[in-house]
Amino acid sequence: MRVLVAGAGGFIGHHLVKRLKAEGHWVRGADVKHPDFEASAADEFVLADLRGFERCVEASAGVDDVYQLAADMGGIGYIATNHARLTRNNALINIHMLEAARVCNVKRYLYTSSACVYPALLQDDAEVAPLKEEQALPADPERGYGWEKLFAEQLVNYYHAEFGLDARVVRFHNIYGPLGTYDGGREKAPAAICRKAALAKNGADIDIWGDGEQTRSFCYIDDCIEGLRRIMESGHTGPVNLGTDELVTVNELVNLVCEAAGKQLRKKHDLSKPQGVRGRNSDNSLLRRLIGWEPHTPLKTGIGTTYDWIAAQVAGGCPAG
Repeated sequence: MRVLVAGAGGFIGHHLVKRLKAEGHWVRGADVKHPDFEASAADEFVLADLRGFERCVEASAGVDDVYQLAADMGGIGYIATNHARLTRNNALINIHMLEAARVCNVKRYLYTSSACVYPALLQDDAEVAPLKEEQALPADPERGYGWEKLFAEQLVNYYHAEFGLDARVVRFHNIYGPLGTYDGGREKAPAAICRKAALAKNGADIDIWGDGEQTRSFCYIDDCIEGLRRIMESGHTGPVNLGTDELVTVNELVNLVCEAAGKQLRKKHDLSKPQGVRGRNSDNSLLRRLIGWEPHTPLKTGIGTTYDWIAAQVAGGCPAG
């Protein structure tokens, strides 16, 4: 297969390129930047601003499959304060990538969405019920980023219905792991906490956004890549969650990071910082029915590997991307 990974300069896209190459596929990576931490394994890497239609056509020409991961994104601190920027940039990317896939006669198209599409009213309790795919509508997603993701999902559905595009929609639930951004304002909670713990001396304070009792589930990068490959091969054209159902509080996540670091750190909660919805968890029923599999890496295991990688970066003075 000839495959395009749009967003191949990012965390998940970079890992996906390596997986596809290991399977023997020819891979073109496309992104506005190269990967931050190691060279791309892609056969061809195109530096391209995919907000422009012509660049999307160039990137999509001559490939069988497209994995559309390209997005302007970040952790809660970034997406909570950049609604206009995120919505504009991501709408342009997704509209143009879909049309490029159509005009280039791409055989299969996978769009990566987000659990941010789910209604806020379903996520106002830390003991949140796992979110099912059909609950995204009627709509009340997160401002900016969530609204655009839901819009793009609907556009994928329209292209499938009207043009016959063989499409997939995958909703990520908090993907983490090595090679992810860990500093600079766009990092997500696991990476941010690992960085803070790596920098802290034993017995020091560690800053936590919110009261720490907000809950999430977190999916390790290896499971994410396995899920993407299986969902692409499934033939399923509707949205499907990709995450774990191991629900933890942020305070519990901090405890796991401290254990990995071998440090005792005092939690210092900052209630002035954004913390997102009160609770969010993935319902994997559909995923299990579709492919007979679901993410299985325990959070403790994944955090151990992630912490070790981030601690090595911090110790070596490497740029965080």
